[in-house]
Amino acid sequence: MRFMGRAARMQRHHKRHKGDAVINLVSMIDMLTILLFFLLVYSTEEVDVLAKDVQLPESIADEETRDAVTVIVSEEEIIINGKSVGKIGEIMASGSVIIPALQAELEAEAKGMLVPAGLSEEERIASREVTIMADKEIPYQLLKKVMATSTAAEYGQLSLAVLQKASDVALVRVAKN
Repeated sequence: MRFMGRAARMQRHHKRHKGDAVINLVSMIDMLTILLFFLLVYSTEEVDVLAKDVQLPESIADEETRDAVTVIVSEEEIIINGKSVGKIGEIMASGSVIIPALQAELEAEAKGMLVPAGLSEEERIASREVTIMADKEIPYQLLKKVMATSTAAEYGQLSLAVLQKASDVALVRVAKN
């Protein structure tokens, strides 16, 4: 069958452009590489898991947090790795300075830590770190028990988590320059 006019032009056009679609993979790989770098950069940014019922005190501390075992002390209980190790009322009522359940959890965490070979016992203890996230309204006696328990579980570095606020000293320095 023979086409005339417009139909013939359409048939020639379809014959000319008949073929497999070509996808430019270089552009796709570039786009995926950029996406991968974007996700890596923003996924490795510091993410602190805070319990909703823990209100941290404010401080002008300028040191960043490091990876450490985190103990959360709320108004009702003490939590480590999402597991409650004791109610505040029971802990405060006990006469002991050491919290046995917390000490057991901390020691279990210490056994699971990777320690570089060749360290002495003192260096190994000094390398262990605990970050305590305590509600700003808890009594000091409770905080003292948590710190004593951490030390008894052979953790050499204790850190208290705080919210960073602007320093008056930094504001004065900026004003002078």
